Amino acid sequence: MRSFAQLVSELGSATKTNDKLEALSTYFSQAGDKDKVWVIALFSGRRPKRSIPSGLLGLWCAELSGIPIWLFEECYHTVGDLAETIALLTDTQAVSTSTNSLSYYIESLSALRTVSEEEKRTFVVQAWKELTKEERFVFNKLITGSFRIGVSQRLMIQALASSLSEDPDKLQHLIGGNWDPATTSFSTLVNQSAAKGDFSKPYPFYLAYALEEAPTELGSPDQWQAEWKWDGIRGQFIHRAEQLFIWSRGEELMEGKFPEYDPLAGLLPSLTVLDGEILAFKEGLPLPFSALQTRIGRKNVTKKQLQEAPVVFMAYDLLEYEGQDFRNHPLSERRKKLEEIVSNVDHPVLRISPNILFDSWETLSRIREDARDAHAEGIMLKRKSSNYQTGRKRGDWWKWKTDPLSIDAVLVYAMKGHGRRSNLYSDYTFAVRSGDQLVTFTKAYSGLTDAEMGEVDRYVKANALEKFGPVRTVKPALVFEIGFEGIAASNRHKSGVALRFPRILRWRKDKPVSEINTLEDLKDMLRLYGAGPQDPAQAHP
Repeated sequence: MRSFAQLVSELGSATKTNDKLEALSTYFSQAGDKDKVWVIALFSGRRPKRSIPSGLLGLWCAELSGIPIWLFEECYHTVGDLAETIALLTDTQAVSTSTNSLSYYIESLSALRTVSEEEKRTFVVQAWKELTKEERFVFNKLITGSFRIGVSQRLMIQALASSLSEDPDKLQHLIGGNWDPATTSFSTLVNQSAAKGDFSKPYPFYLAYALEEAPTELGSPDQWQAEWKWDGIRGQFIHRAEQLFIWSRGEELMEGKFPEYDPLAGLLPSLTVLDGEILAFKEGLPLPFSALQTRIGRKNVTKKQLQEAPVVFMAYDLLEYEGQDFRNHPLSERRKKLEEIVSNVDHPVLRISPNILFDSWETLSRIREDARDAHAEGIMLKRKSSNYQTGRKRGDWWKWKTDPLSIDAVLVYAMKGHGRRSNLYSDYTFAVRSGDQLVTFTKAYSGLTDAEMGEVDRYVKANALEKFGPVRTVKPALVFEIGFEGIAASNRHKSGVALRFPRILRWRKDKPVSEINTLEDLKDMLRLYGAGPQDPAQAHP
């Protein structure tokens, strides 16, 4: 645990990518195999399930620290992070007396799910007593499951590859798929032969860079393939061993969630892997993402949901064919074979993402302006000669999104953030005018510079009107332009609307509150670009 806590500290303080890479490489070169497996799991989103409620942690911390629970809660609201609050309040020693490993603590915490509350308390309090503040912070993060470190999975893979003298792309593929860190050994995880026995294993996704300007610098238009950028769930269809596996880009095996796909298991060629988009689709057009949300996270899909939000798979690439890795074939060749496969399957639930025909960048620019009419987010540009690469690579795949919708609104609520922003009011709620009233309609967490965020933080602290736990009501005076990708009707929100990907575009210091947009302006946008009512339990916040 000591070396992992040191790694977390070094990663948290490092400002350069090379420093983070060196810290990770050093750790992988020195750590035990069981700890390596758990670090790979933690840094790739495979976190252990929680075994202790946060409320109990707060209660035990208050008891150990000798403070009333109300004071603990005030400390938590001030610090903004539960793990850090407990680490600070239980700070009883500077030297660790524990020699236990990271894997010991994780596996011990997992075993607590089946024991009594008193046994849980005994283990946790003893750990707090034997660990340093830095180690306790990491230990608490393992309990709460909120492990956020400023390291991409790709950077972790590069460090692991360096310590093993392996190819990063190969390792990226090996650590994907359905494996359990509690039962998988390190040698098995990084073994190519073992990976071949996992018929469900997906390939790493190829991700596009955002194209900020017009594509005139990309060369001749005839070198590029253009498609709509669909607003769904990126996924892979894997047909191996007479089974159909569906993986999301977030590495979730989506078994049983989309029964519409079941017939494809008997129609797709064996040993085939397709890349594409899971889309709610009806009457020849994609439905808004909010419709797909009504099915995400549901264990059992109802007949009503199947009727209201049927899905298709919009295929746009071929990664494996007849058991051969097809990723090194040029896109033009992959596309031709993909068209052949989809045509032979001939089932309405499997569609191919249509090519957009254009003869100049000016023509494509005009087509892009109609993306919302096609229920798309913009245009994808892919070089016809490109291979299917691993991760986000610049040069061959670009996403050219439509310009965001926007509305001017006033800040009315603020809450402290998490991680490095835990001491700043950085989570904001915004409102528009409705007559003489202000009506909240969205939250936004990104878009300001650090300097601007510091300025807003000072304003909130000086102009707070009311306190509701960690939330502060503030004097409505700061106006911001809020950008968003889409808008839908919502029964969950007082405003009656929900936004897709809201963020702050700019701070409108030039505009008074009297000139912000109105609720009617939002409803006009809803009529032009919006979707029907969302399920209240599934509406996008």
